[in-house]
Amino acid sequence: MHRAIRLPLPCLIAALAGCAAGLPNTTLPKTDAMTESAAFTETRFTTPARYADEVTAAGAPVTATAAPDVDGVRIGTFAGYPAVLVETADARAAIALHGGHLLSYVPTGGEDLLWLSPRLADAPAAIRGGVPVVWPFFGRQGQSNDVPSHGFVRTVRWQLVEATRDAEGSVSLTLAPPHYADLGLDLRMHLRIGKTLEQTLETTNTGDAPVAFTQALHSYFHVSDVANVRVEGLDGLRFRDKNDGYAAHAQTGDWVLDDARDPGRSDYIYADAGGRYLLDDPGLDRRIELETSGSRSLVVWNPGETAAVRSSDMNDGSWRGFLCLEAANAGPDIVRLAPGQTHVLTQRVRVLPRD
Repeated sequence: MHRAIRLPLPCLIAALAGCAAGLPNTTLPKTDAMTESAAFTETRFTTPARYADEVTAAGAPVTATAAPDVDGVRIGTFAGYPAVLVETADARAAIALHGGHLLSYVPTGGEDLLWLSPRLADAPAAIRGGVPVVWPFFGRQGQSNDVPSHGFVRTVRWQLVEATRDAEGSVSLTLAPPHYADLGLDLRMHLRIGKTLEQTLETTNTGDAPVAFTQALHSYFHVSDVANVRVEGLDGLRFRDKNDGYAAHAQTGDWVLDDARDPGRSDYIYADAGGRYLLDDPGLDRRIELETSGSRSLVVWNPGETAAVRSSDMNDGSWRGFLCLEAANAGPDIVRLAPGQTHVLTQRVRVLPRD
């Protein structure tokens, strides 16, 4: 188990204003991984040498992929993408090989918890909807404009590393993007499909220097109408509003889209969040419970009508059908890893009945 270390650093992160460069000379025991809520400056990443070739390859037809010899797991297509298809007694799911992208999670007898744009672009473009994997930086936080937004793994082809089925019938998968030796980090994603969806990003520092990074599981949750839902578990938290120059504000009550301060849109990073949130949706008569670990931030995002009309994959009004609740290390919540250390970010999702 990793022990969290907190340093009394006084200032808010300058990275939100686009600052960059190195790491403080803090020596850590090799067994400790650290997530800081203050001014560690992120590593400024350069694009891996093989990245452009991997993106090009992701746009080519997929060669035949052998299906694992696991009951309820097969290789097929979903929404036009080659995907790992999972079916258990409790749920079914689809994970695209493009981007390691969770496209669908449907509890038995229920509706999909995830939203996909009806206007998906062809690979190697990033997929709009589902759960994009944002890594090793959120947006371009702390980075130059020379790197792709949201990192190096959304637009490349992943591999299915392992698939197993446990005695209870749940299926566990491990997937991985291409390994970039010059990045100094290695990523594995673990999924467990059953009554609860569990998704984990496991990041290991494979280099010889400390690395500070940000990340997110950018979940697009399917809702009846984003204007009619609310998110519990945020009351009293401080958040930074991207649409307000990352100015700090305090949340009062539950999150709703038509907040009096800035109605009709949301691009908030909540700091020091508690790790349990409820998305209450009267229109679908359900509550989605999101529990997170390995982070102290939550991003709540919906572009609203004005921004959505500028996007070719949301300009048909479909933006009303989702709300992004993102288990993240972003904003002031930066992960710092010494060589050999591993950090684990996990989200657990399940449906609860409405009271």
